[in-house]
Amino acid sequence: MDYITTREQLRSAFEATHEVAIRKVLRSMDEHSRRFIEKSPFLLIGSQDASGNGDVSPKGDFPGFVKILDSKTLAIPDRPGNNRLDTWENIIENPGVGLIFMIPGMNETLRINGEARLTLDADLCSKMQVNNRPAKAVLIVKVREVYMHCAKAFIRSKLWSPDTWAPRSDMPTLGQILKDQAELTGTANEFDNILDEAYQTSLW
Repeated sequence: MDYITTREQLRSAFEATHEVAIRKVLRSMDEHSRRFIEKSPFLLIGSQDASGNGDVSPKGDFPGFVKILDSKTLAIPDRPGNNRLDTWENIIENPGVGLIFMIPGMNETLRINGEARLTLDADLCSKMQVNNRPAKAVLIVKVREVYMHCAKAFIRSKLWSPDTWAPRSDMPTLGQILKDQAELTGTANEFDNILDEAYQTSLW
């Protein structure tokens, strides 16, 4: 198989970039991107470590959980998780991040690229508390690019159309998957019960 190795090879295989796709990129958040972030309960964070190993991590909470500090600065709270800390460790080595914000039922997304730093600032963590539980940490993102992304991927995938969703029973439970992948002793039902308990008691 032949691979593309130069920008010239890549560009020769595609049509020219539409002018709108170039002009839509902003250097700070406008009223539309602000409103999108305020309505969004979910985003994906893409990061890489110093060696180029990539990671994409989901973050979700109540709409507006990401705070807009100013036109070029976002604050994203960290909630209890599995403590792998893949994204956070990547950012220590390489601050470049890419964010995709989503609003359920909306096919367009908001993309932000920028530089990130992690803080344990007690005052900020407290301000981003839920149920009197402060954020464990806060990711501060300095915006370098912000733009809307069109709906083609969501239209093609029919992501928000329930009639296209496969039955959940088509896939095993997470407890079963973890048991198999990590070669754990015990039953899948036991691991599912542990997960259900964590979902009930430690989301925040």
